[in-house]
Amino acid sequence: MVTEKWKELADVKEELAQRDWFMGTSGNLAIKVSDHPLQFLVTASGKDKRKRTDEDFLLVDEFGRAVEETQLKPSAETLLHVEIFRKTQAGCSLHVHTIDNNVISEVYGDQGEVTFKGQELIKAFDMWEEDAILKIPIIKNYAHIPTLAHAFSEHINKDAGAVLIRNHGITVWGKNAFEAKKFLEASEFLFRYQLRLLEHKPYQLFKVV
Repeated sequence: MVTEKWKELADVKEELAQRDWFMGTSGNLAIKVSDHPLQFLVTASGKDKRKRTDEDFLLVDEFGRAVEETQLKPSAETLLHVEIFRKTQAGCSLHVHTIDNNVISEVYGDQGEVTFKGQELIKAFDMWEEDAILKIPIIKNYAHIPTLAHAFSEHINKDAGAVLIRNHGITVWGKNAFEAKKFLEASEFLFRYQLRLLEHKPYQLFKVV
């Protein structure tokens, strides 16, 4: 099981690396290996995620601690993945820093969320209603990771979702790696679309849906 999940996560990492979404070793990925006990693979801290190596991930427990003795350290945001896997049935969570998601989080940060309506890519989140509204919460970027994890946890109430951390990045989660990646790609599309729209229609920034 570990080998299978390792390859699945490595494939996702490789694809996201091709999109250049791991600037300066930023970002981290996690995939659940077992429920009882809760264990998951998470990216090792400080690694060049553009490369594929045998030290890309390590297995951690429900507290984000390495299961086996290793010199590798879990990514700094491992506690965010812990909250997701503890509270939901999600199987994979992804966290990336991009220029678009950082700018969006700053533009809408004071509102505490960014809202999308009438966009085709909302359907990626399984929202098919004619007037569906997608709201992605934005939380403060606490330097103290346990505090950040606590604030993040308040927005984990479904087995799939997305949360922006202001001027930091986005974390998405889903039932498996495919679904989580789908949410991430859709979110980044919506962010870029909204920023392009604001270039041409600045009033949209203040529009209340």
